[in-house]
Amino acid sequence: MSTLFPEGTKALVTGASRGIGAAIALGLAEHGCDVALNYRSNAAKAEEVAERIRALGREALLLRADISDEAQVAAMYKELKTTWRSLDVAVLNSGVTADGHLAAMSGAKWQEVIGTNLTGTFYTAREATKQMYASGGAIVFIASTSGIAGRAGQANYAASKGGVISLAKTLSYEVAPRGIRVNVVAPGFIDTDMVKKVPPAQMKEALQAIPMGRMGTPAEVAQAAAFLASPAASYITGKVLTVDGGMIPN
Repeated sequence: MSTLFPEGTKALVTGASRGIGAAIALGLAEHGCDVALNYRSNAAKAEEVAERIRALGREALLLRADISDEAQVAAMYKELKTTWRSLDVAVLNSGVTADGHLAAMSGAKWQEVIGTNLTGTFYTAREATKQMYASGGAIVFIASTSGIAGRAGQANYAASKGGVISLAKTLSYEVAPRGIRVNVVAPGFIDTDMVKKVPPAQMKEALQAIPMGRMGTPAEVAQAAAFLASPAASYITGKVLTVDGGMIPN
């Protein structure tokens, strides 16, 4: 099987125990990477993904950390550096939702989502940048079309993902001279547990707004992330790639 990455490429995926994160981890392994899998709590699910990666003949490393905790993120990257010595790719995928209309949204719901999706992504991006600073690499942020166009009932989530997009664009300017590329994948409606929570009436309306007439799959997001992280995208940085069936106009 042809691969996108040189043999021995080391990649980290946050939020890799299920959904889009698991698909990205497997996609990177299929394309030639050894993969470190960050997860917050579900060790059994993370181990399942790791076993599938090992079955492909790649290394898999499990790293437990809540990315909203700065000390845990630092410890995770320290363990990664001790084990592998290098980091070539980081796909920053971890995210949570706590939907509700803004007028009725509690401060706790706001802080929960911002704390993981934006502040946690800042912590993980900062440490990835430090590890790549001398040797270069690629960072791919997983945002959302909600962060581009907004979505009713997702004030906290949309704000967090919009912040991730701006964070990535800013970082791309700062680290390009160091040989580090930074890009964003912004999925639309993807068939995951998170999207299954969307009320049927809202889901029907969303599907009507997608020119391709269907939800995407985690594997389709994974292929976009793998491309942007790979040498095939060597002259691409600071860009946002929507994977949304045409829902968001260019």
